Amino acid sequence: MPDADEFVVTPYEVRGKVDYDRLRELFGTQELTPELLQRLRRLAGGELHPLLARGIYYSHRDLEGLLTAFESGRPFFVYSGRGPSGPLHTSHLAQFELCRWFQQRLRVPMYVQITDDEKFWSRAGLSREETVRWGYENLYDILALGFDPKRTRVFFDSRSIAALYPLAVRVARKITYSSVKAVFGLEPSANIGWIFYTALQTVPAFWPSWAEGREVRCLIPCGIDQDPHFRLTRDVAEGLGYPKPALVHSRMVPGLLGEAAMSTTGGSEDGALFLNDPPKTVERKVRNAFTGGRATVEEQRRLGANPEICSIWALWRTRFAASDDELDRLTADCRSGALLCGDCKSRLLERVQPFLRDHAERREKVKEWAESTIVTEAPRPI
Repeated sequence: MPDADEFVVTPYEVRGKVDYDRLRELFGTQELTPELLQRLRRLAGGELHPLLARGIYYSHRDLEGLLTAFESGRPFFVYSGRGPSGPLHTSHLAQFELCRWFQQRLRVPMYVQITDDEKFWSRAGLSREETVRWGYENLYDILALGFDPKRTRVFFDSRSIAALYPLAVRVARKITYSSVKAVFGLEPSANIGWIFYTALQTVPAFWPSWAEGREVRCLIPCGIDQDPHFRLTRDVAEGLGYPKPALVHSRMVPGLLGEAAMSTTGGSEDGALFLNDPPKTVERKVRNAFTGGRATVEEQRRLGANPEICSIWALWRTRFAASDDELDRLTADCRSGALLCGDCKSRLLERVQPFLRDHAERREKVKEWAESTIVTEAPRPI
């Protein structure tokens, strides 16, 4: 990892100005090349998800092999998860929106893991009741993005343990404490639940292969900060007789106050746009957000602004620009000084507020069928 005074990226902390190209080299992942994106575009019927087209997802492990297998008729599924420690914010949606795109475009199954156990083990201030409650709240938000109930399965860890544990036993035997300690930097004081958690997080990547008795490949969209979790999964896959999961990695969405990543932790909740924020709170957060603007209006009209360091531009890029053409126009007007930060924020609010209202409505409808997606039994004895 880089020195602490440069940047830090782990599954539990993102700090500093992240050099994503260097991070990819340090993690040993591959570039998501134009050629791979073109293959995805063709398979998806001619259109890429904006998160792919705009370079938010930029790195991968073994995506090429997974696509080659799929083109020859071999199945795959997408898998992602959420550690419930509080409400979801807009950047949490990136991995699930890409999963939904794969499900809709390629008609593949989706597996979601809600790790209410892991958050209880790793966050001393959270009670079991809180992690379970947030688990359900987060699940409703995830499913409200438009997943197909017939092609979506959920492992809610504390409720799905009978389904997970038989395979987790086999996984745990393959992972040593020294490996977990090296990957996550756990101290001797770490509780044994936290140490065991990696075995549970690995299970969904293999579960369909186990359940169906045939090779079913796995694709995991995630932030690149989560890659260390799945290095261990990949290390033990072949020894258990399962294919290594492929991954596609995204950049982190910057926080509204200029942080390296939007987060639910830290000293202020103003750094993130939460899905349950009321309209007045949303407006206050957007109005106060860090931008790449100049000190005065006159200076900005003359010199322009810097969109690459702006948290508002990051929101346009990752979610709220309706098309690449719109994003290009916003970017050009920002650089030239034709678009001032206050006007840009006003435009963004016109997109954010309706999105949050619509999402809340979809979320209520999801509650009618969410329970039916939760897996509670193992497919067969092991």
